[in-house]
Amino acid sequence: MEPQKIIETEALTKRYGRQTAVDNLTFRVNQGEIFGFLGPNGAGKTTTLLMLLGLSRATEGSAKVCGLDPLREAREVKQLVGYLPENVGFYGDLDAVESLEYIADLNGMERRAAQERIQEALEVVGLSSDTSKKVGAYSRGMSQRLGIAEVLIKDPKVLFLDEPTLGLDPDGAFRLIELIQSLNQDREITVLLSSHNLYQVQKMCHRVGIMIKGKMVAEDSIEALAREKFGVGDEKYTLEEIYMKYFQEV
Repeated sequence: MEPQKIIETEALTKRYGRQTAVDNLTFRVNQGEIFGFLGPNGAGKTTTLLMLLGLSRATEGSAKVCGLDPLREAREVKQLVGYLPENVGFYGDLDAVESLEYIADLNGMERRAAQERIQEALEVVGLSSDTSKKVGAYSRGMSQRLGIAEVLIKDPKVLFLDEPTLGLDPDGAFRLIELIQSLNQDREITVLLSSHNLYQVQKMCHRVGIMIKGKMVAEDSIEALAREKFGVGDEKYTLEEIYMKYFQEV
């Protein structure tokens, strides 16, 4: 049975004047998978995320998220999608509950329903015992988990994560990886994440896409990419070795 596509693009292109940031990009993310979006700085990953979120208009081509056009049906898409940017911003003088109440108000949520979702989200991300602490005193790892709690109160079908473990210590990164995996497995949330940490991507992701100079040069499972480049599965090769093979050939 053909897997259901939850994110798909067709010849998606973004130009800024004479510079092409995203070049004829066609790829898919299947429902229920964790998809790793890889590439060096300036490859066009964040620009692609912004177009998928309806925050940037494509120059050419098309995109669909949950079967919807993220630009023409932006409100509907935002109700189904959660986005955690590379740098999460909160008001430092609010605590976790106050921060999430503010987000719930912005999303027009009814107060009682919001309170239930806030408590559930804080429990899921492991911050229930830290709700009295001001967010300004949170570590980066705690802030990242609060950012995920923020998107969870919308009960999203899809999560977009831009460098979610950047700057975290090993313990914080491990806890966040476990959280992402549990959201995918227990809640069946589809995850599209952009990351430079290839070891973490190999640990988490079902499939990956490698983007270089605005183009998607490879898209498949890590095992399939290893077989394509080395003739054997990924048990002998790390994602870093596979990635560098593609990078050197561009």
